[in-house]
Amino acid sequence: MFNNEAASISRATSISRASKQGSTVSRSQSLIKKNVAPQDLRPSDILIERFVAWKIIVKQLVAYFEGIADIENNIAKEYTKLGAVIQVPFRSGNQFLGEGGLQDIYYGIRDKSRAIADQHANLGRTIDSSIVQHLQKLRSEIKAHIKNVQNDTGKLATSVAKERELSTRYVGELSTSISVFKNTPMNVNSKSDPYVSNMAVMRQLQKQVHEENALQKSIIIMQQNSAHFEEGIVRAIQSAWQTYDEWQSRMSSSVQDSWHSLGTHMSSLAPDREWISFSARSDHLLDPETPLRNPETIHYPSKEDPSVIAVHTGHLERKKRFTRTYREAYYVLTPAGFLHEYNSSDPAHSGGHVPVFSLFLPACTLGPPSSSFAKSHKFHIEGRKDGTGTTKSGSFKLPMTGGQHAWSFRARSRDDMMEWWNDIRMLCARYLVASESMERGGPVEAAVRAAGYVSEEEDEDDEGSSVEEEQDDEDDLYQDAVVDEEDGPPSYSHPAKNSGIEAGQNGYAVRFRRVVLTHHP
Repeated sequence: MFNNEAASISRATSISRASKQGSTVSRSQSLIKKNVAPQDLRPSDILIERFVAWKIIVKQLVAYFEGIADIENNIAKEYTKLGAVIQVPFRSGNQFLGEGGLQDIYYGIRDKSRAIADQHANLGRTIDSSIVQHLQKLRSEIKAHIKNVQNDTGKLATSVAKERELSTRYVGELSTSISVFKNTPMNVNSKSDPYVSNMAVMRQLQKQVHEENALQKSIIIMQQNSAHFEEGIVRAIQSAWQTYDEWQSRMSSSVQDSWHSLGTHMSSLAPDREWISFSARSDHLLDPETPLRNPETIHYPSKEDPSVIAVHTGHLERKKRFTRTYREAYYVLTPAGFLHEYNSSDPAHSGGHVPVFSLFLPACTLGPPSSSFAKSHKFHIEGRKDGTGTTKSGSFKLPMTGGQHAWSFRARSRDDMMEWWNDIRMLCARYLVASESMERGGPVEAAVRAAGYVSEEEDEDDEGSSVEEEQDDEDDLYQDAVVDEEDGPPSYSHPAKNSGIEAGQNGYAVRFRRVVLTHHP
């Protein structure tokens, strides 16, 4: 009987979860029918836990928008710094147009940069003043709602727990009274009468059910309030984001318009506008039609003096002392009596204006040219015993031993050789002319004439050999002397006594004595 009564009390004081499958009855209501300890009976804990989670979510969103506000404020500061980079008006004076040119565009860049900075700063302030503060207020409201849940349902839950504890004790006393009545009826008193105990149980159960009903109504009301409050939270978050979206779109549109305006202004400037204006007001720019200067047309003192005009120029081959081979170079014969050798005929060439070899002809003797029937077109220049000859870039004094110096030159043709020889002989101290032998025909005369001599063909074939060149005494009338590399300025020498040469005041010979050499077979 006691078990049945307890079951009926439990069914009367709670809502059965098995009455409807899939019912939307809150889990908090199911806690009411559980006979648990007072500290465990907190149906409001689920609501409190949910809104604590909402408070954390709103706090995160507050931190997010605070970060966006900081970003916008930093962007505004950087754009302000960028605007200070543009210094207008230009400090370069009248190099650029004051109006209608590049300077106006730079004014626009500076002003637009400041305007963009203001747009970002305004967005940052809007986020701080409108969105962040609104969310912080929402977070405070959530905290207040959590406190209300604790105050309203918490006290009722504690009262229900106490009433359930009393009900359990009264039910136990009823069981004891009934047991005493059945076992020792004579020991039952007025307080332990089962009827009286049952009345106390019924009264306590009514009180318990009343407290449970009050708790249930409070929880239902709090659930409804919480549902409406949560809708307000979501709407507040949506409103905050919508506000940010509107202001950010407005700011982005304004910034985009500023950049587009700058691009349009920049593209409207003609590329040659500044230069045309600059060239029009400048007095120091050259006219593009001004002809280029020609160094050949420059006139300077003594440009046409006879002493600076070459007597003869062209290419000759000179025999090298050690290799005994010929090397072609560019030569210049000057009125001063020098035969200069150059590396190149182009004065602009590296070292082309400085001679690498020079001979002072008034101190030299010119040998006879090759015969007309010779295949090699040669002539020789020999330094005088009492004179000087120059080599390289300095002068050369003959040694005290009186050795002679001879240089062999070869031309490309006989006509070229004779032109050089005739011009050189006019500047040398003396020159020698070989007599022409009578041309006699016949093999006998040719054999007699060539007896004891190397043939011209053999001489030409062995010209590159150092051994054959040392034996070629017929072509080289003078032996090569040792060249001294001592530097010094060229000097003039006076002719020896009884030489037959009369020297003028300038050191040049005024009369030449023709010396005829004859060859005997």
